[in-house]
Amino acid sequence: MEKLKSNLPNMVGILTTVAVLCGGILAYVNNLTDAPRKEAAQNALNAGIEQVMGGKCKVEKPDTIIRTVDGKELTYIAYKTDKGTAIQSTDPNGFGGNLTVLVGFNNAGDILGYTILETAETPGLGAKADKWFQSVENGGNSEKSSIIGKNPAKNQLRVTKDNDGGEIDAITASTITSRAFLRAVQEAYNTYAENK
Repeated sequence: MEKLKSNLPNMVGILTTVAVLCGGILAYVNNLTDAPRKEAAQNALNAGIEQVMGGKCKVEKPDTIIRTVDGKELTYIAYKTDKGTAIQSTDPNGFGGNLTVLVGFNNAGDILGYTILETAETPGLGAKADKWFQSVENGGNSEKSSIIGKNPAKNQLRVTKDNDGGEIDAITASTITSRAFLRAVQEAYNTYAENK
């Protein structure tokens, strides 16, 4: 077999063939793993709902709610349960980008729990939000930083550092993340209150 000449048409042809083959393999693998990825995401969401609602609960079909916040259209998802409502909320102003939380509210509007679904915050700093705002019994930093049991209609879910009546201690060296987290929780509550 004769060796191909090293010229532009031959190189383009070989690169095109390799790119098409690789693209086909990637599409096949993506298609093959699509169902397991969706199932894993659904299982993680179900576990998150149980976590924020304080245990096993019956979940109704979710409602998607579009709200305009600070001039941006944001999507919220409400999961009504027999214990209250879990709201998925995203704040686009985290230090690393979007910060998505799932917050559970009882029928009186008190926060039962939360979990972080998506974050790009700095590991070791902003990523501490998953525990920082929990109750002390659940690994939280302090009662002054915990949002569990608070009602956003009655409590100021803003950082104390801002001197505007905020009641929550920010994560050390991660004030931007703390503000984004608390805004996401507040907007989750606002969505809950507007759509009871």
